[in-house]
Amino acid sequence: MDPCARYLLNNAKYLKSDDYLKAGLLIATGVIEGACPHLIKDRMDITGARWTMRGGEAIFPLGSLYISGDWDEYWQFHLQQEHKRNHLSLYSSGIPLNKQVLKPKLVVLLPLHLFQYLSKFHSPSYKKSRTHLN
Repeated sequence: MDPCARYLLNNAKYLKSDDYLKAGLLIATGVIEGACPHLIKDRMDITGARWTMRGGEAIFPLGSLYISGDWDEYWQFHLQQEHKRNHLSLYSSGIPLNKQVLKPKLVVLLPLHLFQYLSKFHSPSYKKSRTHLN
């Protein structure tokens, strides 16, 4: 059996096209397919425009938000997220980052053999052997 036919038969109880149409709901892809030329082709074919795939993919959701009337709500959300990301982390201690006293850290780069030699003094086995000497 064709997978599409199997799907329709298995989900027939959910396919209430008559009810959806009476309620004024869209049940076909025509509206979406009709919007594609408007959203994509018209935007990409502007004279003199040069688009990369990445740039084009970034602009489509913004155009959809504008056309759907959701732009203002999205923009408020965007500004809140930018504020959290760029500002709140700088003031998490209650003191602006440029007013905080930063404690410098001393970093000493050791040759590997010297690092390995010094590391043995911090190993649990070395500390255990030193306790027997006391």
